[in-house]
Amino acid sequence: MRTRTLISQTQLNRPTGKVLYRIVLVVVVAGFTLVFLGPLYWLVTGGLKSTSEVIQNPPTLFPQHIHTDTYSQAWSRLSMGRLLFNTLYYAFGALVLQLVFDVAAAYSLSKLRPVLGNVVLGMMLATLMIPAAVLIVPQYLTVLDLPVLHLNLINSPWAIWLPTVANAFNIFLLKRFFDSIPADLMSAAAIDGAGPLRTLWSVVLPMSRPILGVVSIFAVVNVWKDFLWPMLVEPDPANQTLNIGIRSLSTGVPQNVVIAALAIASVPTLVFFLIFQRNIMSGLTAGGLKG
Repeated sequence: MRTRTLISQTQLNRPTGKVLYRIVLVVVVAGFTLVFLGPLYWLVTGGLKSTSEVIQNPPTLFPQHIHTDTYSQAWSRLSMGRLLFNTLYYAFGALVLQLVFDVAAAYSLSKLRPVLGNVVLGMMLATLMIPAAVLIVPQYLTVLDLPVLHLNLINSPWAIWLPTVANAFNIFLLKRFFDSIPADLMSAAAIDGAGPLRTLWSVVLPMSRPILGVVSIFAVVNVWKDFLWPMLVEPDPANQTLNIGIRSLSTGVPQNVVIAALAIASVPTLVFFLIFQRNIMSGLTAGGLKG
């Protein structure tokens, strides 16, 4: 079987072809590396510089004098411990709720085949066409006076958790993956006497680890990076997230200390991504494979 590529094997076998291919490859890889790692480098090194060096123009590529104490100052002066705990609490609370409700919704649409299931799925996907900024006002009015229960959720974690539960994109990803699970496995579980919930727990979920890892990354990162919504629903300084807390507490704080705080705030998401990075491509592509 011959593999089709942009460059033929005959051209690669030529000396000039090999040289040009390697040069282009190195330039492209180095370019993308600089684009992705460049901001992280400036973020980390900016926290190691003095205040005068941070604001000087032109900027320096390497710190003239390394100031590691800026990170300890950022941790103490900006209450990074409390802000980090709040953000982790909101992020993983949203993760648990999304895994429970989104998995249940995707499983029912994929395997239980409810009446008008395709219509419900189509309405869910239609919500992806609505800009997030348009939903800010109705969401705020909803959490301000929760329908039926008439509860005010402002300054409570539910104000952040509830809007993230029904995530149409995650439901679609999960449904596509569940569709790829062979029907023979579901039939075998039914013959063994397993009900829908037992089949979900014992058959479907163990096979769904890649897509669950992808959904977990999306759920945590969406809460972690959000700025506007937590600022509206969590005005109490004791309940603020990292993004809001750093902004509100940075008044009068040196610029290098603020940059060090931003670097600290970026570490958990990077670690979380590195743990689940293998699940990203496998989870996104597995739903498109049959058999």
